[in-house]
Amino acid sequence: MTAASPNSPTEIADILAFYASAGVDEALEDAPVNRFAEAPRPVERAPAAAPREDKVPERPAAAPGLDASRVPDAPPARSSVAAVPDEAQAALARQLATTATTLDELRQHMAAFDGCNLKTTAKNLVFADGNPEAAVMLVGEAPGRDEDIEGLPFVGRSGRLLDRMLAAIGLGRTSVYIANVIPWRPPGNRTPTPHETEICRPFIERQIELVNPKVLVNLGGPSAKTLLNTSEGILRLRGDWRVHTTASGIAIPAMPTLHPAYLLRTPAHKKLAWRDFLEVKAKLRTL
Repeated sequence: MTAASPNSPTEIADILAFYASAGVDEALEDAPVNRFAEAPRPVERAPAAAPREDKVPERPAAAPGLDASRVPDAPPARSSVAAVPDEAQAALARQLATTATTLDELRQHMAAFDGCNLKTTAKNLVFADGNPEAAVMLVGEAPGRDEDIEGLPFVGRSGRLLDRMLAAIGLGRTSVYIANVIPWRPPGNRTPTPHETEICRPFIERQIELVNPKVLVNLGGPSAKTLLNTSEGILRLRGDWRVHTTASGIAIPAMPTLHPAYLLRTPAHKKLAWRDFLEVKAKLRTL
């Protein structure tokens, strides 16, 4: 069997398949970079002369007729590094979420909010999908690549699996409401930081409050931990009814279950999620 040449279509296809499985879906540079090439040796330069301590930066010259003492100092150089959102941004998110009286108003507030760094790298705000009058609301963690492109939650492979799971208990996209804790895709599908989650938390909590579902389904550990205020892992949480309490004091039964993306990686645990969805179906009959 003849070995493939370094630039053969077979090897290129294998490399692309490896990148796709690793979650690489966007190029960072226009030209490829050979990371294995030997780095060029740095050019030795003579050490720069130390600045004179007695030299004071001069003020810009004053225009004729102006008092030189009133000429302002030169502005500091602008940093090219984006500032990390501070507590003021989290407070602003809480204020915007509280003042929203409808889902449309909440969506407008979120679209105008610039306090979360994830917005700068995402293509779209992924607000929600489904029926806002539904009895069941499902909440995941954050959008993926397909969701970011379409602006809707759970439209990729995990979304198709979720659709089949809902259909198995007689539900569908028009009879449930679906959202995420984080409405913007993290770059490279990385895990959102605790700070990013806390900034976005007021929005999803207000979204749940405005929908006011009879049953809340937490898809995955991050959603369950954020909205149920617990540190337990999802395998311990799943299958047992919990309670999500809104800011207005309304208690909503919540069922933590496994995320569809996890089930695609671990098909043997689909039976556990099936039990959880049967619990949801039985709960709806009693409400």
